[in-house]
Amino acid sequence: MPKMKTKKAIKARFKVSGTGKLMRNKQGKRHILTKKSSKKKRQLKNPAVTADGFAKLYKRLMGAA
Repeated sequence: MPKMKTKKAIKARFKVSGTGKLMRNKQGKRHILTKKSSKKKRQLKNPAVTADGFAKLYKRLMGAA
């Protein structure tokens, strides 16, 4: 069977942490920021851990499994 190609879209959106978890950026930080509070924008800045069910699939698509 041939090698599986890396899905570049997945690779660009997710990062593997030191412990092997997939980190992602939170949604809601692109536009319409004036009506959002400073607290909300500050909380959106930090990366989030991807859910385990998705992480397994995404890691395989990235070629990081």
